[in-house]
Amino acid sequence: MEAVFQISLESIMADLPAFTVIAVWNLFVILFLSKKVYQTSLKKGRSINSSMYFSRKVIHFLAGGLTAMLLPFVAHEPILPAATAFGLALITYLPHKLNRRMYWFQDPENLYDVDFTLSWGLIVFFTWYIDRSFWLGVVPVLFMAYGDGITGIIRNLKYSKRTKAWEGSAGMLVLCIIIGAKMGFAGLFAGIVCTLIERVENIDDNITVPAAGLFILLSAHYYFPSLTAPFY
Repeated sequence: MEAVFQISLESIMADLPAFTVIAVWNLFVILFLSKKVYQTSLKKGRSINSSMYFSRKVIHFLAGGLTAMLLPFVAHEPILPAATAFGLALITYLPHKLNRRMYWFQDPENLYDVDFTLSWGLIVFFTWYIDRSFWLGVVPVLFMAYGDGITGIIRNLKYSKRTKAWEGSAGMLVLCIIIGAKMGFAGLFAGIVCTLIERVENIDDNITVPAAGLFILLSAHYYFPSLTAPFY
């Protein structure tokens, strides 16, 4: 038991420098870069809601998505990745709770930004104990970060508001198929299903999209492992 603890401690210490940088980068994206995108969007004549939506998707891509992409290459254990996500969840939740929201991306009508970080952290943490390459957890998270992110950007560019439209879904489908290929035929199927689920109105796709993708990939992992062989 002591040896296992020692290995875990060594892994955490090995990951600490990288995740210190990653945590700082995530804060920079949330507190400064996304705010700059919001301000630039307003100056170009976009509405407040449209500008806020662009800002949220920048966080999807450059914080949640980029960090997830790095995990298989820089992380040795799930503790620090999950701790980073849960810390960011707290940082995004408190402004809602204290009514001091970060106006450039936080919507007073929902806590979707908090759900994004919680989903990220929980999936990455628990799936590592099944697949220590991280990919089993990373792929569903990327469906959320990049797939849902690109659909929002496409729709916002065309309609200047949060809405469901086929153009955005087409963009998400293409990106999710590319991402899903990392987990073989099961990943492709999961990407298609997640694209369909994102179309459903009045539910938080920060939860439903990664949860659906994870369910499919877990099922394939245990019952049809040959379907998870990566294409690249």
